[in-house]
Amino acid sequence: MPYPDKFTGFQVNGPETWKEFHKNEFQPKPFGDYDVDIKIECCGVCASDIHTISGGWGEQHFPLAVGHEIVGKALRVGPKVTLIKEGQRVGVGAQSYACLECRQCKNDNETYCKHQLDTYGAVWPDSGVVSQGGYSSHVRTHEHWVFPIPDALPSPIAAPMLCAGLTAYSPLVRNGCGPGKKVGIVGLGGIGHFGVLFAKALGAEVWAISRSHAKETDALKMGADGFLATSDKGWNEPHAMTFDLIVNTANSFEGFDLDAYLSLLDVHAKWVSVGLPEGDGIKVRNQTFLSNGCFFGSSHLGSRKETLEMLQLAADKGIKTWVEEHPISEKNLAEVMTRLDKNDVRYRFCMTNYDEQFGA
Repeated sequence: MPYPDKFTGFQVNGPETWKEFHKNEFQPKPFGDYDVDIKIECCGVCASDIHTISGGWGEQHFPLAVGHEIVGKALRVGPKVTLIKEGQRVGVGAQSYACLECRQCKNDNETYCKHQLDTYGAVWPDSGVVSQGGYSSHVRTHEHWVFPIPDALPSPIAAPMLCAGLTAYSPLVRNGCGPGKKVGIVGLGGIGHFGVLFAKALGAEVWAISRSHAKETDALKMGADGFLATSDKGWNEPHAMTFDLIVNTANSFEGFDLDAYLSLLDVHAKWVSVGLPEGDGIKVRNQTFLSNGCFFGSSHLGSRKETLEMLQLAADKGIKTWVEEHPISEKNLAEVMTRLDKNDVRYRFCMTNYDEQFGA
Protein backbone atom coordinates (compact mmCIF):
# COMPACT_ATOMS: atom_id res chain seq x y z
CA MET A 1 0.00 0.00 0.00
CA PRO A 2 1.31 3.52 -0.72
CA TYR A 3 2.75 5.40 2.28
CA PRO A 4 1.56 8.98 2.74
CA ASP A 5 4.16 11.65 1.96
CA LYS A 6 2.32 14.22 4.06
CA PHE A 7 0.23 13.76 7.18
CA THR A 8 -2.98 15.61 8.15
CA GLY A 9 -3.71 17.01 11.59
CA PHE A 10 -5.87 19.37 13.61
CA GLN A 11 -3.59 22.34 14.26
CA VAL A 12 -3.88 25.49 16.37
CA ASN A 13 -2.51 28.73 14.90
CA GLY A 14 -1.55 30.46 18.16
CA PRO A 15 -2.44 31.14 21.81
CA GLU A 16 -4.98 33.87 20.94
CA THR A 17 -7.14 31.24 19.18
CA TRP A 18 -6.14 28.14 21.14
CA LYS A 19 -9.62 26.59 21.00
CA GLU A 20 -9.77 26.86 17.19
CA PHE A 21 -8.55 23.73 15.45
CA HIS A 22 -7.85 23.68 11.71
CA LYS A 23 -7.44 20.54 9.63
CA ASN A 24 -4.17 20.99 7.73
CA GLU A 25 -1.64 18.92 5.84
CA PHE A 26 1.91 18.99 7.21
CA GLN A 27 5.29 17.57 6.28
CA PRO A 28 6.70 15.12 8.87
CA LYS A 29 10.44 14.78 9.44
CA PRO A 30 12.30 12.67 6.83
CA PHE A 31 11.77 8.92 7.36
CA GLY A 32 14.84 7.48 9.13
CA ASP A 33 16.30 3.97 9.40
CA TYR A 34 14.93 3.55 12.94
CA ASP A 35 11.56 5.25 12.34
CA VAL A 36 8.07 3.81 12.52
CA ASP A 37 5.08 5.39 10.74
CA ILE A 38 1.93 4.89 12.76
CA LYS A 39 -1.66 5.31 11.54
CA ILE A 40 -3.35 6.80 14.60
CA GLU A 41 -6.49 5.22 16.04
CA CYS A 42 -7.00 7.37 19.14
CA CYS A 43 -5.21 9.89 21.37
CA GLY A 44 -5.66 10.87 25.00
CA VAL A 45 -6.02 14.52 25.99
CA CYS A 46 -3.42 15.86 28.43
CA ALA A 47 -3.32 19.15 30.36
CA SER A 48 0.07 19.67 28.65
CA ASP A 49 -1.88 20.18 25.42
CA ILE A 50 -3.69 23.18 26.93
CA HIS A 51 -0.59 24.63 28.66
CA THR A 52 1.18 24.45 25.27
CA ILE A 53 -1.43 25.88 22.88
CA SER A 54 -2.73 28.54 25.30
CA GLY A 55 0.75 29.99 25.84
CA GLY A 56 0.85 29.03 29.52
CA TRP A 57 4.25 27.37 29.05
CA GLY A 58 5.70 30.16 26.92
CA GLU A 59 6.36 30.56 23.20
CA GLN A 60 5.73 27.63 20.85
CA HIS A 61 6.14 26.85 17.18
CA PHE A 62 2.78 27.28 15.43
CA PRO A 63 0.76 25.99 13.58
CA LEU A 64 0.84 23.00 15.93
CA ALA A 65 -1.06 19.76 16.37
CA VAL A 66 -0.78 18.61 20.00
CA GLY A 67 -1.66 15.27 21.60
CA HIS A 68 0.85 12.80 23.08
CA GLU A 69 -1.08 9.77 24.29
CA ILE A 70 -1.20 8.02 20.94
CA VAL A 71 -2.32 4.51 19.96
CA GLY A 72 -2.42 3.23 16.40
CA LYS A 73 -1.09 0.68 13.96
CA ALA A 74 2.51 0.42 12.74
CA LEU A 75 2.15 1.02 9.03
CA ARG A 76 5.79 1.10 7.98
CA VAL A 77 9.07 0.36 9.78
CA GLY A 78 12.56 1.54 8.87
CA PRO A 79 15.24 -0.94 7.69
CA LYS A 80 17.05 -0.96 11.06
CA VAL A 81 13.93 -1.29 13.25
CA THR A 82 13.99 -4.41 15.46
CA LEU A 83 11.57 -3.53 18.29
CA ILE A 84 8.36 -3.13 16.25
CA LYS A 85 6.73 -5.13 13.46
CA GLU A 86 4.51 -3.81 10.70
CA GLY A 87 0.83 -4.23 11.55
CA GLN A 88 1.42 -4.21 15.32
CA ARG A 89 -0.82 -2.09 17.58
CA VAL A 90 1.52 0.39 19.23
CA GLY A 91 1.60 3.53 21.36
CA VAL A 92 3.64 6.74 21.55
CA GLY A 93 3.84 9.01 24.62
CA ALA A 94 5.15 12.50 25.32
CA GLN A 95 8.79 11.91 24.37
CA SER A 96 10.05 11.00 20.91
CA TYR A 97 13.83 11.36 21.00
CA ALA A 98 16.99 11.20 23.14
CA CYS A 99 20.62 10.55 22.16
CA LEU A 100 20.61 6.95 23.54
CA GLU A 101 24.38 7.25 24.06
CA CYS A 102 24.90 9.37 27.19
CA ARG A 103 25.23 8.12 30.76
CA GLN A 104 21.55 8.86 31.46
CA CYS A 105 20.30 7.03 28.36
CA LYS A 106 22.48 4.01 29.07
CA ASN A 107 20.96 3.77 32.59
CA ASP A 108 17.28 3.71 31.53
CA ASN A 109 17.04 7.43 32.22
CA GLU A 110 16.53 8.53 28.61
CA THR A 111 13.65 10.73 29.78
CA TYR A 112 16.31 12.90 31.48
CA CYS A 113 18.68 13.07 28.46
CA LYS A 114 19.70 16.65 27.79
CA HIS A 115 18.99 16.08 24.08
CA GLN A 116 15.46 14.74 24.64
CA LEU A 117 12.75 15.99 22.28
CA ASP A 118 8.99 16.12 22.79
CA THR A 119 6.43 14.37 20.62
CA TYR A 120 4.99 17.74 19.57
CA GLY A 121 6.41 21.25 19.31
CA ALA A 122 10.07 20.20 19.21
CA VAL A 123 12.39 21.15 16.35
CA TRP A 124 14.20 18.19 14.80
CA PRO A 125 17.86 19.29 14.70
CA ASP A 126 18.72 17.67 11.34
CA SER A 127 15.73 18.90 9.30
CA GLY A 128 14.32 21.86 11.25
CA VAL A 129 10.87 20.25 11.05
CA VAL A 130 8.58 20.92 14.05
CA SER A 131 7.22 17.69 15.55
CA GLN A 132 3.42 17.35 15.39
CA GLY A 133 1.33 15.38 17.86
CA GLY A 134 -1.47 12.85 17.95
CA TYR A 135 -4.50 14.89 16.82
CA SER A 136 -3.30 13.80 13.39
CA SER A 137 -3.69 11.03 10.84
CA HIS A 138 -0.20 9.63 11.45
CA VAL A 139 2.91 10.05 13.58
CA ARG A 140 6.52 9.22 12.67
CA THR A 141 8.60 8.12 15.66
CA HIS A 142 11.94 6.45 16.46
CA GLU A 143 11.31 2.83 17.48
CA HIS A 144 12.67 3.37 21.03
CA TRP A 145 9.58 5.54 21.80
CA VAL A 146 7.09 3.19 20.13
CA PHE A 147 5.55 0.66 22.52
CA PRO A 148 3.66 -2.54 21.67
CA ILE A 149 0.23 -2.47 23.36
CA PRO A 150 -0.79 -5.72 25.11
CA ASP A 151 -3.89 -7.33 23.56
CA ALA A 152 -5.77 -7.15 26.88
CA LEU A 153 -5.78 -3.32 26.83
CA PRO A 154 -8.37 -1.62 24.58
CA SER A 155 -6.82 1.36 22.75
CA PRO A 156 -8.75 4.16 24.57
CA ILE A 157 -7.81 2.54 27.92
CA ALA A 158 -4.12 2.26 26.95
CA ALA A 159 -3.68 5.69 25.32
CA PRO A 160 -3.92 7.85 28.50
CA MET A 161 -1.40 5.56 30.22
CA LEU A 162 1.32 6.72 27.81
CA CYS A 163 1.73 10.13 29.44
CA ALA A 164 -0.54 10.42 32.51
CA GLY A 165 -0.09 6.77 33.49
CA LEU A 166 3.67 6.76 33.09
CA THR A 167 4.01 10.08 34.94
CA ALA A 168 2.37 8.39 37.95
CA TYR A 169 3.94 4.93 37.54
CA SER A 170 7.63 5.91 37.29
CA PRO A 171 7.88 7.83 40.61
CA LEU A 172 5.95 5.05 42.36
CA VAL A 173 8.27 2.23 41.27
CA ARG A 174 11.43 4.32 41.61
CA ASN A 175 10.59 5.24 45.17
CA GLY A 176 9.67 1.86 46.60
CA CYS A 177 5.89 1.74 46.27
CA GLY A 178 4.84 -1.80 47.20
CA PRO A 179 3.50 -4.08 49.94
CA GLY A 180 3.95 -2.69 53.46
CA LYS A 181 4.24 0.92 52.24
CA LYS A 182 1.78 3.74 52.88
CA VAL A 183 1.53 5.94 49.80
CA GLY A 184 -0.34 9.22 49.32
CA ILE A 185 -1.58 10.59 45.99
CA VAL A 186 -2.30 14.33 46.03
CA GLY A 187 -4.79 15.54 43.41
CA LEU A 188 -7.29 13.26 41.73
CA GLY A 189 -7.11 14.32 38.09
CA GLY A 190 -5.83 12.40 35.09
CA ILE A 191 -2.41 11.63 36.60
CA GLY A 192 -3.71 11.28 40.16
CA HIS A 193 -6.34 8.67 39.29
CA PHE A 194 -3.55 6.59 37.72
CA GLY A 195 -1.50 7.14 40.88
CA VAL A 196 -4.25 5.48 42.92
CA LEU A 197 -4.80 2.64 40.39
CA PHE A 198 -1.09 1.80 40.02
CA ALA A 199 -0.08 2.23 43.68
CA LYS A 200 -2.87 -0.19 44.59
CA ALA A 201 -1.83 -2.64 41.85
CA LEU A 202 1.75 -2.50 43.19
CA GLY A 203 0.47 -3.62 46.61
CA ALA A 204 0.73 -0.46 48.70
CA GLU A 205 -1.75 1.01 51.19
CA VAL A 206 -3.03 3.99 49.19
CA TRP A 207 -4.54 7.26 50.38
CA ALA A 208 -6.04 9.81 48.02
CA ILE A 209 -5.60 13.42 49.15
CA SER A 210 -7.87 16.06 47.62
CA ARG A 211 -9.17 19.55 48.47
CA SER A 212 -12.74 18.42 49.19
CA HIS A 213 -14.75 15.22 49.57
CA ALA A 214 -16.21 15.57 46.02
CA LYS A 215 -14.13 12.72 44.59
CA GLU A 216 -14.05 10.47 47.66
CA THR A 217 -16.48 7.86 46.30
CA ASP A 218 -14.54 7.67 43.03
CA ALA A 219 -11.21 7.30 44.85
CA LEU A 220 -12.50 4.41 46.92
CA LYS A 221 -13.90 2.74 43.77
CA MET A 222 -10.41 3.05 42.25
CA GLY A 223 -9.05 1.10 45.20
CA ALA A 224 -7.90 3.80 47.62
CA ASP A 225 -7.74 2.51 51.22
CA GLY A 226 -8.44 5.96 52.61
CA PHE A 227 -9.24 9.54 51.68
CA LEU A 228 -8.11 12.86 53.15
CA ALA A 229 -9.77 16.21 52.32
CA THR A 230 -7.44 19.14 53.00
CA SER A 231 -10.42 21.45 53.63
CA ASP A 232 -11.19 19.48 56.82
CA LYS A 233 -9.79 21.09 59.99
CA GLY A 234 -6.70 19.25 61.25
CA TRP A 235 -6.91 16.80 58.30
CA ASN A 236 -3.21 15.90 58.49
CA GLU A 237 -2.79 15.45 62.26
CA PRO A 238 -3.90 11.80 62.70
CA HIS A 239 -1.49 10.78 59.91
CA ALA A 240 1.60 12.76 60.96
CA MET A 241 4.86 11.02 60.02
CA THR A 242 3.17 7.82 58.75
CA PHE A 243 3.59 8.02 54.96
CA ASP A 244 6.52 6.42 53.10
CA LEU A 245 5.92 8.27 49.85
CA ILE A 246 3.63 11.01 48.54
CA VAL A 247 3.24 11.73 44.83
CA ASN A 248 1.82 15.19 44.20
CA THR A 249 -0.10 15.44 40.93
CA ALA A 250 -1.90 18.74 41.68
CA ASN A 251 -1.96 21.22 38.81
CA SER A 252 -2.35 24.31 40.98
CA PHE A 253 -0.50 25.68 44.02
CA GLU A 254 -3.30 28.08 44.98
CA GLY A 255 -3.78 27.98 48.77
CA PHE A 256 -1.33 25.07 48.99
CA ASP A 257 -0.08 24.51 52.55
CA LEU A 258 3.12 22.60 51.80
CA ASP A 259 4.10 22.24 55.47
CA ALA A 260 0.84 20.40 56.25
CA TYR A 261 1.43 17.91 53.44
CA LEU A 262 5.09 17.30 54.31
CA SER A 263 4.17 16.70 57.98
CA LEU A 264 2.61 13.42 56.79
CA LEU A 265 5.98 11.95 55.79
CA ASP A 266 8.06 9.55 57.85
CA VAL A 267 11.76 10.31 58.45
CA HIS A 268 13.62 10.69 55.12
CA ALA A 269 10.46 9.77 53.21
CA LYS A 270 9.88 11.41 49.83
CA TRP A 271 7.52 13.97 48.34
CA VAL A 272 7.59 13.77 44.53
CA SER A 273 5.82 16.48 42.50
CA VAL A 274 4.84 15.57 38.96
CA GLY A 275 2.23 18.22 38.13
CA LEU A 276 3.52 21.28 36.26
CA PRO A 277 1.36 24.23 37.34
CA GLU A 278 1.72 27.53 35.52
CA GLY A 279 2.81 30.58 37.52
CA ASP A 280 5.46 31.19 40.18
CA GLY A 281 5.24 27.94 42.14
CA ILE A 282 5.68 27.78 45.90
CA LYS A 283 8.28 29.12 48.29
CA VAL A 284 10.34 26.50 50.10
CA ARG A 285 12.27 27.07 53.34
CA ASN A 286 14.79 24.66 54.84
CA GLN A 287 12.80 24.67 58.10
CA THR A 288 9.99 22.93 56.20
CA PHE A 289 12.08 19.75 55.95
CA LEU A 290 13.66 19.77 59.39
CA SER A 291 11.03 18.00 61.51
CA ASN A 292 11.25 14.74 59.57
CA GLY A 293 14.27 15.24 57.27
CA CYS A 294 12.02 14.47 54.32
CA PHE A 295 13.15 14.71 50.70
CA PHE A 296 11.49 16.84 48.07
CA GLY A 297 11.81 16.17 44.36
CA SER A 298 10.23 15.62 40.99
CA SER A 299 9.91 13.04 38.26
CA HIS A 300 9.63 13.33 34.47
CA LEU A 301 7.70 10.74 32.41
CA GLY A 302 9.57 7.41 32.55
CA SER A 303 11.80 5.06 30.57
CA ARG A 304 10.92 2.62 27.79
CA LYS A 305 11.51 -0.19 30.28
CA GLU A 306 9.02 1.35 32.76
CA THR A 307 6.46 1.99 30.02
CA LEU A 308 6.48 -1.66 28.93
CA GLU A 309 6.28 -2.83 32.58
CA MET A 310 3.39 -0.45 33.28
CA LEU A 311 1.38 -1.62 30.24
CA GLN A 312 1.96 -5.26 31.21
CA LEU A 313 0.91 -4.59 34.82
CA ALA A 314 -2.27 -2.92 33.57
CA ALA A 315 -2.99 -5.88 31.28
CA ASP A 316 -2.25 -8.48 33.98
CA LYS A 317 -4.26 -6.76 36.74
CA GLY A 318 -7.12 -5.56 34.53
CA ILE A 319 -6.46 -1.89 35.32
CA LYS A 320 -8.96 0.33 33.52
CA THR A 321 -8.46 4.03 32.84
CA TRP A 322 -11.55 6.07 33.74
CA VAL A 323 -11.95 7.45 30.24
CA GLU A 324 -14.51 9.54 28.35
CA GLU A 325 -14.33 9.06 24.57
CA HIS A 326 -15.08 11.72 21.94
CA PRO A 327 -14.84 11.39 18.13
CA ILE A 328 -12.08 13.70 16.87
CA SER A 329 -13.25 16.86 15.07
CA GLU A 330 -12.69 20.62 15.21
CA LYS A 331 -15.83 21.04 17.32
CA ASN A 332 -15.15 18.18 19.75
CA LEU A 333 -11.53 19.22 20.29
CA ALA A 334 -12.69 22.76 21.19
CA GLU A 335 -15.31 21.37 23.56
CA VAL A 336 -12.95 18.91 25.24
CA MET A 337 -10.27 21.62 25.73
CA THR A 338 -12.87 23.96 27.27
CA ARG A 339 -14.01 21.26 29.69
CA LEU A 340 -10.49 20.15 30.60
CA ASP A 341 -9.55 23.78 31.26
CA LYS A 342 -12.33 23.78 33.90
CA ASN A 343 -11.24 20.36 35.25
CA ASP A 344 -14.59 18.98 34.08
CA VAL A 345 -13.48 15.41 33.34
CA ARG A 346 -13.44 12.13 35.24
CA TYR A 347 -10.68 11.38 34.64
CA ARG A 348 -9.26 11.41 31.10
CA PHE A 349 -10.56 12.34 27.66
CA CYS A 350 -9.61 10.28 24.63
CA MET A 351 -10.20 11.36 21.02
CA THR A 352 -11.41 8.45 18.86
CA ASN A 353 -13.05 7.61 15.47
CA TYR A 354 -10.02 8.79 13.50
CA ASP A 355 -11.12 6.99 10.32
CA GLU A 356 -14.13 9.32 10.03
CA GLN A 357 -11.79 12.35 9.71
CA PHE A 358 -8.70 10.89 8.10
CA GLY A 359 -10.04 7.92 6.10
CA ALA A 360 -9.43 4.21 6.57
